[in-house]
Amino acid sequence: MEHTYRVVVVGIGPGSPDYILPVASRTIAGAKVLVGSKRALDTFGTPNQVTRIIDKDIKGVLDFIECHLASQDVVVLVSGDPGFYSMLAALRGHFAAERIKVIPGISSVQLAFARLAEVWQDASLISMHGRKAADDVLRYRPGHKLGILTDTQHNPSHIAGILLAQGWPDNACVWLCSNLSYDNEVVAALTLAETTGTPGFEHSVMVVKA
Repeated sequence: MEHTYRVVVVGIGPGSPDYILPVASRTIAGAKVLVGSKRALDTFGTPNQVTRIIDKDIKGVLDFIECHLASQDVVVLVSGDPGFYSMLAALRGHFAAERIKVIPGISSVQLAFARLAEVWQDASLISMHGRKAADDVLRYRPGHKLGILTDTQHNPSHIAGILLAQGWPDNACVWLCSNLSYDNEVVAALTLAETTGTPGFEHSVMVVKA
């Protein structure tokens, strides 16, 4: 019976190897073909592995995976958890579900809420990393809680302005979490009004609580 090779999507957590599951570490160490961001490959790759950086040429990445999948499993590294705004969406659009195995990881949003000792079961978790969020998610209502992935354009200052326009109070609590799990981790506590004048914190997690 012919063996069916699979794409193994591994969540590598927020970045530090301390926050990666043992099964993920074993899978990465045993991989012959490894695909991931440059930082992920620099952190977890070894010289004897065939590697491909995930860049803007997503079709090229998918073609590379498909080519190597004919003879072996291909391990794809994604930041955080694969089920939360990752390369998994593109892989599911290209490969059948039975050809994909997913090993979960800890998302940066999950770690941000942990740093605050806050539950996130009642939060709206959204990404504004390269995308907009629906008004009904951003609109203020008492007790509302948000976990937001930011980017260069949709940085916390910009997002704070949007939330104020959506009726959030000036004194709503905001936490800006960057470089989570790294030695230079920062968790800054501000009000929403203060956040409008706060630069930086691009590619971070913004937690907002009414």
